[in-house]
Amino acid sequence: MSSDPSTEPTDRAHPPLSRTARRRNQAIAVTALVAVWVLLWGTLSWANIIGGLVVAVVLLAVFPLPPVTFAGRIHPLPMLRFWLHFLRDLVVASAQVAWLAMRVGHPPRSAIIAARLRVNTDLNLTLTAEALSLLPGSLILEADRRTGTLYVHVLGVTDKAEVERFRRGVLELEARIIEAIGSAEELRRIRENPADREGVPA
Repeated sequence: MSSDPSTEPTDRAHPPLSRTARRRNQAIAVTALVAVWVLLWGTLSWANIIGGLVVAVVLLAVFPLPPVTFAGRIHPLPMLRFWLHFLRDLVVASAQVAWLAMRVGHPPRSAIIAARLRVNTDLNLTLTAEALSLLPGSLILEADRRTGTLYVHVLGVTDKAEVERFRRGVLELEARIIEAIGSAEELRRIRENPADREGVPA
């Protein structure tokens, strides 16, 4: 029986990062911020890319982030699968929210759902929260760094079965992110604790 990764301490001592590791982490942070900026604008253009670069550099200079170690590496095919799934989810969520807005009758019900991630790292928590926030109908209310739990406000939830389905969807999203950029240890945690298995922390 595997241990619950969410209960592992997050403040373990790490050796000082080398100059190469710091530069790599800064490059990854800038790339991620530019990607989020472009997604928020909704248009891939040189103006948005340059604007995102300026915003990313200013944010990292004025509000320096704590050192977040990127322990994995980019896996091209899983990364492609992540983006294809994300674009599909974006279209489906947009259609669902549009239907709820135009539907005649009672206003749509909503719920606040807690989803505990299996890989409790700052990077995974941030990327999963960002991806969820970009999907219409879901909004991150709080992220508990200590337990690795995301609290999400979700539209169109009517019963407990839909709550559990959304929670499994969050864990599947997390799995796609880890498969795309995770380390071997993070991949092992995901595979030992599949989203559809009873007892997965959530």
